[in-house]
Amino acid sequence: MGNGTSRLYSALAKTLNSSAASQHPEYLVAPDPEHLEPIDPKELLEECRAVLHTRPPRFQRDFVDLRADCPSSHHPPIRVMQWNILAQALGEGKDNFVQCPIEALKWEERKCLILEEILAYQPDILCLQEVDHYFDTFHPLLSRLGYQGTFFPKPWSPCLDVEHNNGPDGCALFFLQNRFKLVNSANIRLTAMTLKTNQVAIAQTLECKESSRQLCIAVTHLKARTGWERFRSAQGCDLLQNLQNITQGAKIPLIVCGDFNAEPTEEVYKHFASSSLNLNSAYKLLSADGQSEPPYTTWKIRTSGECRHTLDYIWYSKHALSVCSALDLLTEEQIGPNRLPSFNYPSDHLSLVCDFSFNEEP
Repeated sequence: MGNGTSRLYSALAKTLNSSAASQHPEYLVAPDPEHLEPIDPKELLEECRAVLHTRPPRFQRDFVDLRADCPSSHHPPIRVMQWNILAQALGEGKDNFVQCPIEALKWEERKCLILEEILAYQPDILCLQEVDHYFDTFHPLLSRLGYQGTFFPKPWSPCLDVEHNNGPDGCALFFLQNRFKLVNSANIRLTAMTLKTNQVAIAQTLECKESSRQLCIAVTHLKARTGWERFRSAQGCDLLQNLQNITQGAKIPLIVCGDFNAEPTEEVYKHFASSSLNLNSAYKLLSADGQSEPPYTTWKIRTSGECRHTLDYIWYSKHALSVCSALDLLTEEQIGPNRLPSFNYPSDHLSLVCDFSFNEEP
């Protein structure tokens, strides 16, 4: 094992043990990225695959070319990934995935499946929900891959109710530092009917280093469960108002990624679709008419029964941005009869990945 590989292996091994954080509190403090050696993504991918050697291989998903909608540009597209990765404490302790074997949820391996998915698509911007291993896993590893990260935990995360939890879950936003520089960043605690809620968002204005154009990227995770539709609607309105101010009334192009916990029939979806920010939902472009959301972005079996829903979205400023391609979803056959999560796939939500380019030069 070469010196570089052994260092890399020890970097991965340090993050493997979910109890390491409690034994070694220094892992909970985000290390200074300046002092961490860069990792070659291919090497990290090989390390992940070595850990996963007993599991079935990753499913093949293909990008659908949508370039008819995409202007030609001198600059490479901007790849954005949206993913609710399933908080470890919730997966093991609260979510009751009755058809998922408990071994499939072991953090040592599930973490590598999550990293493998990220490394397979190598997004320029990564928006995650239900992150409860930011400081001991995602921040140290992704910063060594060249990302700058921000984490905003839920004020009263349900993870904290689970024994042997790893701290609160929240939203995380990462971007590649060789492509963007941070102009400003806002952590937003969402309100509903003037009440502060347990849901959060991060909104960052980035400057694209190749084109000097600015882009606002936001990540959120709205309130879950049936019966909370009006609450979600109010949270969505609050987020739109915040984004209105941050983008100076849609002057700065916007991409919003999130688990909205809302089907397209819900009011909060309609608020985003009809907002003065002029947003479109990227994954509608995969449908035959360009107007329909996918049939599902999450599919699981709980004690209460089977749940198949479309809850996750990538919204974008349709006047300023175009979608060049989008990653197709897993098929029902790939997902399998026991649904998600599984030995093949680490979360109950599918990742969404799109390539964007700016419309006409400013």
